Amino acid sequence: MTGDVRRIAVLGAGSWGTVFGKVLADAGREVRLLARREEVATAINEHRTNPEFLPGITLPSQLTATVHAEEALDGADAVVLAVPSQTLRANLAAWRPLLPPGRTIVSLAKGVELGTLQRMSEVISEVASVPTDQIAVVSGPNLAREIAEEEPTATVIACADHDRAVALQQACTTDYFRTYTNTDVIGCELGGAGKNVIALACGIATGMGFGDNTRASLITRGLAETARLGVALGADPMTFAGLAGLGDLVATCTSPLSRNRTFGEHLGRGESLAQAEAANHGQVAEGVKSCSSICALAERHGVELPIADAVRRVCHEGLSAAEMGKELITRAPRPE
Repeated sequence: MTGDVRRIAVLGAGSWGTVFGKVLADAGREVRLLARREEVATAINEHRTNPEFLPGITLPSQLTATVHAEEALDGADAVVLAVPSQTLRANLAAWRPLLPPGRTIVSLAKGVELGTLQRMSEVISEVASVPTDQIAVVSGPNLAREIAEEEPTATVIACADHDRAVALQQACTTDYFRTYTNTDVIGCELGGAGKNVIALACGIATGMGFGDNTRASLITRGLAETARLGVALGADPMTFAGLAGLGDLVATCTSPLSRNRTFGEHLGRGESLAQAEAANHGQVAEGVKSCSSICALAERHGVELPIADAVRRVCHEGLSAAEMGKELITRAPRPE
């Protein structure tokens, strides 16, 4: 399928799934959103809102919701997967028998799967038994709330099949949401996964009371280590200088809307993982889980990720924020 994309199923009615569905509908597409709970679908269909995730945002009439996967997927020209990275495999296994053959599958998830150390496109290819050139990923500085309020932003749609990427680009370009295409799926996925971990580090630094110099240093060196891992896996190093790399990293590391940065702030103030989770309304930031898988992936390929590894040890091995800071600043001097 590389022609016009008119009808799209978005599986997942959280904040990003709902907002991406809104973008598609505003671009003139017919969107069917799959919600887990009947009350969410009812609110969207009858009141044009998703009050739990996007209070105060009016959704377009071309976006409708259902709790039945077969109804959402019926006749879809493309399928968007909008579930967290660590739950993608289980959800997709349930949806697999209903997937329309030959259609583009789009991943909005950003992470590396625990255990398998697979990127999201690899999980999709394995579970859905589809070729990699049928899978696209979306990555960029895309904070859901700002897009919902139609503040201008840009993103990257990456797919090994350029024609598929172009078809999706046409399906989700609006006067507030600009899209670019790329064929470097590996780079875009690793940029999206790595930025969550670096955002945790920036949040920790902010929680400790440090300012812009510290944050800028973490962003820059965090980008360097993410790019090192990407290149080791076959990514184009220039991808990390673009929207899916630097763009997404800056937005996630600096915005109070970023769940990962906010979660890190709590850790930086000395709170435990459980306390930070409670302050985050029971939600664990993606980087808390994916820092372990990203570090394991880097170890497999002989790549050093000092910031990501420090975050991993703060989250899972009891390293204090103060100890993390001292370790990073006293590492042996070296050329940049």
